[in-house]
Amino acid sequence: MNKDVLAKCVELRRELHAHPELSGEEVWTKARLMDFLQTNTKLELRDRGRYFYAVYHTEKPEGEKRPGVAIRADFDALPMSDGIAAPWCSKVPGVAHKCGHDGHAAALCALGCAVEELRPDRDVYLVFQFGEETGIGAIEAKDAICENAADISETYAWHNTSGIEKHGIYVVYGVSNCASMGLEIAMTGSPTHASAPEAGKNPGYALAKLALDSRKMAASPAYQGLVMATLIQLAVGEEAYGIAAHEGVLRLTIRGENEAEMQDLKEKLEAVAREMAEAEGLSVRFHYTDVFPETRNDDAHVEKVCEAAWKLGLPLTVSHTAGRGSEDYGYFLKEKPGALFYVSAGVEAPGPHTQSFDFDDDLIETAVAMMCELIGM
Repeated sequence: MNKDVLAKCVELRRELHAHPELSGEEVWTKARLMDFLQTNTKLELRDRGRYFYAVYHTEKPEGEKRPGVAIRADFDALPMSDGIAAPWCSKVPGVAHKCGHDGHAAALCALGCAVEELRPDRDVYLVFQFGEETGIGAIEAKDAICENAADISETYAWHNTSGIEKHGIYVVYGVSNCASMGLEIAMTGSPTHASAPEAGKNPGYALAKLALDSRKMAASPAYQGLVMATLIQLAVGEEAYGIAAHEGVLRLTIRGENEAEMQDLKEKLEAVAREMAEAEGLSVRFHYTDVFPETRNDDAHVEKVCEAAWKLGLPLTVSHTAGRGSEDYGYFLKEKPGALFYVSAGVEAPGPHTQSFDFDDDLIETAVAMMCELIGM
């Protein structure tokens, strides 16, 4: 790609890294990305509030142009401190780009510049999405696909990774990333003196049993794919030894290779919780957070990713095993077929969500090359 454009996008990436914003708070980030594209491209920008997308319109007449393609990048940061010794380290205490979304967004800007030179025979939609880390972004930003459903036929996204050769491409057939959600089960009883526990209603025993049972329920042989229930928090009562506990909460992260099986586990946990609460004379309520769908790649589009890697001479690793981590890009794939793939920063490179992690700027050119190949297919 054009070296001047690449240098600008590396500078942009480092600027984004220095000014991170949490999910749902990416006001400056979105404005900076839009300003970059307005300054450096002629793409049409469509502002949708918390997210936006840019459109390249092919010069081909209606009868000659191919169906359009959408490519997504995220741009939110994590509630973590930065641990890198670089001039572009985070200037925001307790917030840092520790998942590489600064690089994803900068690479999509670089693609916006490259696509104007490439001049493909199809429309290209570049979707800049907020809030991936909490699962709130794609369920809203997928509307960019819905608004242009008559034109868009496929969609792609990529993520940085490590553990394989640098610039290596990793892609999964079928489910690439598990569905997951945070499940909160709160129970309330009635207080009593600790010397007379029979006079009150204590939720501690029901919640403790439910926490133990959750692992057994997730391990049911009826499930065909991976299903997990991870204990996040079990909190009951207060530090007051004269008063028996009367309020408590159990927080679990549940996940499943198949979204339907995760939902089945959720429903079973809720049913058991209701039974326990009724037996103990407790009230119960449920709350859900960080809800992610399964990210299910389409086989034909995985094959396109493989073909693009082969054409570029990039190392390729193909898997049939879903990653346990979640990715809200799955909402896009519910609208149009496509694939999520990974680009590696190297075998020994720090992984995302670690303090020593910093996006490797060398991956921008690789990602853009891959996406240009996919646009051309």
